[in-house]
Amino acid sequence: MSRLRMFLDFGYPYEEMLKSFHEQISEIICSYLPGSHNFKRTNGGLIELNHGKPKPLQYVTNAAFLATLYADYLEATLTPGWQCAAKFYPKDAFRDFAKTQIDYILGRNLRHMSYVVGFSDNFPQYVHHKGASIPGYIKHQSCQEGLRWKESKKPNPNTIVGAMVGGPDKHDGFQDNRSNYNFTEPTIAGNAGLVAALVASLDGSKTGIDKNTVFYAIPPFSMPRPPPPPVGKP
Repeated sequence: MSRLRMFLDFGYPYEEMLKSFHEQISEIICSYLPGSHNFKRTNGGLIELNHGKPKPLQYVTNAAFLATLYADYLEATLTPGWQCAAKFYPKDAFRDFAKTQIDYILGRNLRHMSYVVGFSDNFPQYVHHKGASIPGYIKHQSCQEGLRWKESKKPNPNTIVGAMVGGPDKHDGFQDNRSNYNFTEPTIAGNAGLVAALVASLDGSKTGIDKNTVFYAIPPFSMPRPPPPPVGKP
């Protein structure tokens, strides 16, 4: 609820608390944009939200979702854009950031590889995932027995369609290696962010924030106290 109130009047007695949150969120959102010096970008354009450490895509997808949602909030409150330090950015700049990152993940990168399994003709074949790497006819595999499939040189026998892997390194390099989970392991956190970002990127006029209710039907933080009883007459 406080997320929505930040874009409206802060309201007594929450002004200072919500103002602090508001400033922190603005700083984070502004840090995603190209003019910010908070995060580097790879040569291919992927923002390094984890400062070049492994599995970058789980951070990128969630940032893409938040940036798009922020743009929806700005639109819902009739705010044309946002001031980030000395530069003013129109609200579409946040959507543009999200789009470039999702496009990178889906194949618009230096390797022309989709990091989502099953999307396009070029995607990881050695995903670090037990269900994808062990053939379906194998039964009762212990963890130790399953290692033989992990170390196999053959591509995964099962295609785990829709799984986003960890992603490239800070040089846009990628090792399609089942044993190197930093590159090929899918995560729930990453795929949840990817789904949220893809849904948020759809046509806002059809799927975006319900501007008629999400801001203007906000209940009060607490119910008002009833009026005192009338003063009795002697």
